[in-house]
Order: sequence, then C-alpha cells, then structure tokens
Amino acid sequence: MTTARPPTADRPPWRRIAARAVIVGVLTVQVAVILAGGGPHHVFAFRMFPEASTWQADVVRVTADGRRVPVEESWAGYRWSDLVTDGSLGTPRGERHADNGLDSVLDDLQRALDWVAASTPADTETVSYEATVRVSRNGHDEEVVVLRSRRPGGGPASSTEGTGPGAAP
Repeated sequence: MTTARPPTADRPPWRRIAARAVIVGVLTVQVAVILAGGGPHHVFAFRMFPEASTWQADVVRVTADGRRVPVEESWAGYRWSDLVTDGSLGTPRGERHADNGLDSVLDDLQRALDWVAASTPADTETVSYEATVRVSRNGHDEEVVVLRSRRPGGGPASSTEGTGPGAAP
C-alpha cells in the first residue's frame, strides 16, 4: 500500500508562503471594508433601515461687535451658497432629510463652517460662524445642537453645545 503525498508537498516553500500572504491580505481588506462603516459617514456600511431623521440649520456669522448676521446675506464679497456648494448645506434653512444620517450631516456642516472661516481672508468683520441645528432622530423629539467654526487663522475649535448628536460630553 502506497501513501499518496499531498499535492502541496511538491511545491517550493516560497509558494506556500505567498499563498498564505495573499489569503491574509484578502481577509485584511475585507475586515477593513466592514469596519469602514464606523465613522460618521458610514462608508460601505450596511444599513437595512436607514435613518428617518430630519434637520434644519440657521447659520450665522458672528461679528466682532456681537451681531449675528444670517449667511444668506452676502458679506465682504462672499456668498455662503457660492462657498458651500455641497447640496443642502449651501442652503441650510428649511427642514431636510438627513440622507446619510444625522452624524454625517453634523460632521459635514462642521467642516463647512471651518472651511468657510479659513477661506474668507477678505472678511475682517467676522469672528466665527455658528450653526444652530434642530435635529429629530428617527421622528423622536427635536433636539438643538450648536456648532461653531474654528477661529479664522487656525485657532482652536470651539465646543459643540446642546444635547443629542454631536453634543460635547
């Protein structure tokens, strides 16, 4: 009786190592794709039932003398809708559906506030930009979240106030 040798026994060691490396690489990529859904934008994340959440924001410029001027009014040659062209963020007034979830909307709005603050050098009057966001997560009671831009020139980020998504602990 002869014993059959497994077909892998004739392969050189480097081929076995290479095959294992490919398998480990494929599994690593698959785990990375699955875990990528953990951020506020839920990239590649599977959601059987998407959020039925809504939001609306009042975005203002806070001036050195304390005035709160709606960004719908142009200032220093700038217009909010020209600076922020990302869909509903360009015209944030009015109730809107949070397409990718409230965390995603709040993250995008915070980034827009910071970007406008850093990208309007001709504006010497504005101290910061502020968004008062009214959110309703999946039809529950409305909550208010206040977002503030970083100071123009790269100062520290201000805290988020309020309750609910995006609120500081």
